[in-house]
Amino acid sequence: MEEISEDKLKEECGVMAILSGEEENIAKDIYYGLTALQHRGQESAGMALSQTRGPVGNIQLLKGMGLVNEVFNKEELNKLKGNIGVGHVRYSTTGGSVVENAQPISMNYIKGTLSLVHNGNIVNSKELKEKQMYRGQAHYTTSDSELLAYEIINERIRSSSIEEAVKNTAARIKGGYALVVMSPRKLVAIRDPQGIKPLILGKKGKSYIIASESCAIKVLGGEVIRDIAPGEVLTVSEKGLISDKSLCREKIAHCVFEYIYFARPDSVIDSVSVSEARYRAGRALAKRDRVCADIVCGVPDSGLIAAEGYADEAKIPFSFIFHKNSYIGRSFIKPTDEERKNAVEQKLSVLENVVRGKRIVLIDDSIVRGTTMGQIITMLRKAKATEVHVRISSPPFLYPCYYGTDVPSSNQLIASKHSTEEVRERIGADSLSYLRLEDFKEMVGELPLCRACFDNDYPV
Repeated sequence: MEEISEDKLKEECGVMAILSGEEENIAKDIYYGLTALQHRGQESAGMALSQTRGPVGNIQLLKGMGLVNEVFNKEELNKLKGNIGVGHVRYSTTGGSVVENAQPISMNYIKGTLSLVHNGNIVNSKELKEKQMYRGQAHYTTSDSELLAYEIINERIRSSSIEEAVKNTAARIKGGYALVVMSPRKLVAIRDPQGIKPLILGKKGKSYIIASESCAIKVLGGEVIRDIAPGEVLTVSEKGLISDKSLCREKIAHCVFEYIYFARPDSVIDSVSVSEARYRAGRALAKRDRVCADIVCGVPDSGLIAAEGYADEAKIPFSFIFHKNSYIGRSFIKPTDEERKNAVEQKLSVLENVVRGKRIVLIDDSIVRGTTMGQIITMLRKAKATEVHVRISSPPFLYPCYYGTDVPSSNQLIASKHSTEEVRERIGADSLSYLRLEDFKEMVGELPLCRACFDNDYPV
């Protein structure tokens, strides 16, 4: 999913894994699952496959820079054979945006082979890398994913099973993560004890599926079994499922931004519908608002559902006022400020006949640096909108995230340096209001949340 500018938060990545109880090629299922998770990372993609009944260590690995359909073509997919595999889409927050850091990470070691896919950040990585330096391995660990791979391998050498090695490693690491490890005969999945990152178990026929979001299971025609519990080590083999919850803790803190922006709206995460959460956020915004307006609209795509909720609650008509060009290519290199400025107008155009002479309530999921919202309001003014009232379906961003989301440092967050009135003036809106922290209860019910980027209360 292409963003309208770089002034948006991005998730680190999405993970996918399948073990089929039948002799079949699962490469295409992983491909379609990764395509469903493309919104979670657009820098690189990859998959590793093997046969549970084949020679140990015979792993086929293909990864590269770009979107899923750019990395894999039909001919390459037909060459990838296996009934067990892991897949990944990546947006980098640790480790550079280079093919060497693309996932899966696959390694051979004294007891066999291992392939790993990972989403999130390890906050005590410096401490672990210092220990690896003592073992003479520090030059290998350019990313958290490689760090985890070497930690698991070192544990596996002295453990009786891969699941024991994963569990022992997880007991030492801190952060927000979802991790799936493929050994020659089984998959081992674990979610961080706070449940910051999502990880979901599903099934299709005789195949077990693990994915970051339920949409990747549904797109394959599978059914969702359940969310993997925070701290749970789940082993999947041809014999079935084994769950170890000895690392589970009472303190849970799911990332609130999955519901605000990251996840696909057709996903259900920790028993909460993403689309319903966004709709309820819009309603919560409207319940304390008395703005007089003619139409309500949302910034595509993540602001649209919240805009519908706002419109329904405020009894103001909902309108589509933007056309989003889905065929604009990704621009990793924009050499001039003018090209950066034009990026929004290249991807988003205003329907002038709908906007002209109208007082508008404009809904978006967040304001990070403020540059995109300012450009959009300028476009609406040019289209003869008489008023633009901005409503944001999240509280002001004040603090960075350390768990795998690229919230920038506080000095780059416009709300951290400026009051709401100052932000309103800088973006050129007639009024500006944010979702309140207490509105999260209406949005997701009693679900325990990590909201550290808003209130500085970090769960790890």
